[in-house]
Amino acid sequence: MESRPTWSSRAWPVAWAALFLLVSGLMTIGNQDPATQLLPLVVVGLAVLIAVWAVLRTRRERRAYDDRLAAWAGERAAQAERLRIAGDLHDLVSHGLGLITVRAAVAVRLDDPGQQAAALADIEEVSRETTTELRRMLTVLRTPDATAALRPAESLADLPGIVAAARGAGLDASLDLPELDGVSPGTQLTVCAVVRETLSNTARHAGPTRVRVGVRRDGGSVVVTVGDDGPAAGWEPRPGAGHGLAGLRERVTALGGTLAARPAGAGFAVTASFPGRAVP
Repeated sequence: MESRPTWSSRAWPVAWAALFLLVSGLMTIGNQDPATQLLPLVVVGLAVLIAVWAVLRTRRERRAYDDRLAAWAGERAAQAERLRIAGDLHDLVSHGLGLITVRAAVAVRLDDPGQQAAALADIEEVSRETTTELRRMLTVLRTPDATAALRPAESLADLPGIVAAARGAGLDASLDLPELDGVSPGTQLTVCAVVRETLSNTARHAGPTRVRVGVRRDGGSVVVTVGDDGPAAGWEPRPGAGHGLAGLRERVTALGGTLAARPAGAGFAVTASFPGRAVP
């Protein structure tokens, strides 16, 4: 993407140089000749014309600069929107397919027909929800003026539901969420994204294993941790596209926070820290 346009006008330097030459010429010419007595008026007239030209040229250059700046800002906004949509699509597809993959892998290992039927019913429900959300998003993309039903932004109150969905996918997931006040909406939304993406990664890489989710305050920061006990016995990892953690790191960094992902014992741990921002 091109850098931000800059603006500088050359009209006034040229105008000042021309005025200087006119004044210098006027001072070097005597006024004994009656014809030269009109020269000051001519110089004043030329000075006025030069000043008017400089003003008009500056305005024209300024309008051209404003147009370039507006085009640059529009391109930057479009790029940001494309990145946001790509992130939403990644979250949607990765989370939905991750749940389907894990539930299908668990269903294969079940001997009870009733449990297999329940697992297949869960797969069908997740597939329908993911397809509906994907269709809704594609409708908005294809029709810019379409009015799609917007969901309210997620908050910390949605974390129990996110963890419960992970349990439905086969994870032995637990949540430690004390009462937290004064957490900004942006931080709450990103905490939910971190938890959802990490649980989805755990489901794909470690299968039906134990995973612990915790959100707490540490001084002036809000810290979320997600750690698992490692792959379940006989589980074959099913890696995704590899963009999930990179996208999360960008979102966390945009809020002034940090994100660390590292092995922890036999498992894996993700820790995100956000600077505390009290809500007025």
